[in-house]
Amino acid sequence: MSMHHTLTTLRCTLPRQILKCRQSYHSYEHNAPSTYTPAENAILSAAIAHVPAHGFTTTALSHGARDAGYLEVSTNLLPAGVFSLVKYHLVTERLALSKDIATPPTQEPTDVLENVRALTRKRLRANEPIIHRWQEALAILAMPEHIPDSLHELALLSDEIHFRAGDTSVDTSWYTKRAGLSAIYASTELFMTQDRSPNFKGTEEFLDRRLEGAHGLKTTIGGIGQWAGVQGMGVINGLRSKGVRI
Repeated sequence: MSMHHTLTTLRCTLPRQILKCRQSYHSYEHNAPSTYTPAENAILSAAIAHVPAHGFTTTALSHGARDAGYLEVSTNLLPAGVFSLVKYHLVTERLALSKDIATPPTQEPTDVLENVRALTRKRLRANEPIIHRWQEALAILAMPEHIPDSLHELALLSDEIHFRAGDTSVDTSWYTKRAGLSAIYASTELFMTQDRSPNFKGTEEFLDRRLEGAHGLKTTIGGIGQWAGVQGMGVINGLRSKGVRI
């Protein structure tokens, strides 16, 4: 698949993923739907512990299956392979944000902005234990066959953050806010993989600048394309040059 085709797919897919979020479930309104079977959850939750040492690889999955009491061949329960492991991290850390606000949120705009900032920082912090492996994850997410699912999960994260932050908008800003945060989060996450500042202070400052300068849906769509297209393919090529099989 050409780069032009990949970016065209991104620009066509993102609005649909944001629209799907209108039907998403939030915990104080509904019980969250079950995402994984008991076997999948057991293997993937155990495998995550091996990511710092082995990366988002079949080796980590095999260790996870063994630790969970399954034969290593049980990883065949995960037809998406290592993408399942990356997605598990994304899903579980997104759902972890639901613990932050247990009651219907405030409607004060200034509070909403600060809540968005705090929740986005918290989600980024959840990547710290595996940040040295996250470029591998971004390469997997940016593979053409995974882009629709990757963008869908990114859209869900943006919706979750705005919902938890107290955003109650019902006009067209509902969509532009979520598209904007998706681009901001994606670019900040990529920046974080290269941040060597103490306690990721550079990442926080980068996030603050992007939040304060956010504007317009056209810009945000371009940001998403850069993240999952140009940047993602660049990571893939870089890892391949180092002998990583992707």
